[in-house]
Amino acid sequence: MDPAALFADLQSPRHRRALGRAITLVESSRPADRAAAAELIALAERRPPVRPTFRLGISGTPGVGKSTFIEALGLELLRRGHRLAVLAIDPTSSLSGGSILGDKTRMELLTREPQAYIRPSPNAGELGGVGPASRAAVLLCEAAGYDYVIVETVGVGQAEWQVHGMTDAFLLLGQPAAGDDLQGIKRGILELADHLIVNKADALPREARLAAAELRRGLHLAPARPDGWTVEVAIASALTGAGIPEAADRLERYRERLTREIDRRRADQRVQWLREQVRRELLRKLDVYLDAGGAGTDELRHRLDKHITIPAAAGVILAEFLKSEKP
Repeated sequence: MDPAALFADLQSPRHRRALGRAITLVESSRPADRAAAAELIALAERRPPVRPTFRLGISGTPGVGKSTFIEALGLELLRRGHRLAVLAIDPTSSLSGGSILGDKTRMELLTREPQAYIRPSPNAGELGGVGPASRAAVLLCEAAGYDYVIVETVGVGQAEWQVHGMTDAFLLLGQPAAGDDLQGIKRGILELADHLIVNKADALPREARLAAAELRRGLHLAPARPDGWTVEVAIASALTGAGIPEAADRLERYRERLTREIDRRRADQRVQWLREQVRRELLRKLDVYLDAGGAGTDELRHRLDKHITIPAAAGVILAEFLKSEKP
């Protein structure tokens, strides 16, 4: 696959099919695809998007209605003239290696829109739910002309820290009568949220108001924000559309007021991406080294029981590995 030709296709009327091929390339674990993927990412980094872009992370507990909310918000964004890409990071199937949840099938209306692109992406077993190619996929969507990119995570947990570290804003969805789930959100994740919305207010309006009040109380436990942004808790119904235009307005105000903060956040994210790439490449090389029997691993295995401890064996292996990497 020619990365230059593929990148040219990204910026042509054939961009939808090309974008799918490009993301598949950067998600590939085949050694033969690594060089082509690196060249494609380099092309995207060197050529900034024509239109300013905005990256939004969305998460919430299972059952909160993330897909329905994203579809409703996405349709509103399209009405406002945006081109939207949705990256739904799904758990990976142990059989096929593909996405399990298939969020694309649950955004039927949005899927039909020519200005929207939806891509369910497997997390490749990555701890936290954000796949190793997620950052590159965002970059490729922007290169294909999508100025609004939504990254949806698999649920509440470490994924929120990761998606916060690759987007401009993080929107957390809550639901009425959440019980212990709401308490878990309050303890661990409120400090990450730039926007909080209680969904499904049409079904349980009273409970939705109570959940919003609980989240507002929880916000007082979070540390003060250095950027001066005030996080508000809104109520919405993705099913009826109530509160969706207001959510889009709130996101636009955030984008306008925190332009410098978003620029700083993106600069920090590039450094974090670099660290992740270095870490993965080191681990890949170390695995190859160990599989080849480097540092006498077979001998060390026999000595572990009585003659050498795990920390000592690890030290031997790492020292020998570093020697082998010297030119």
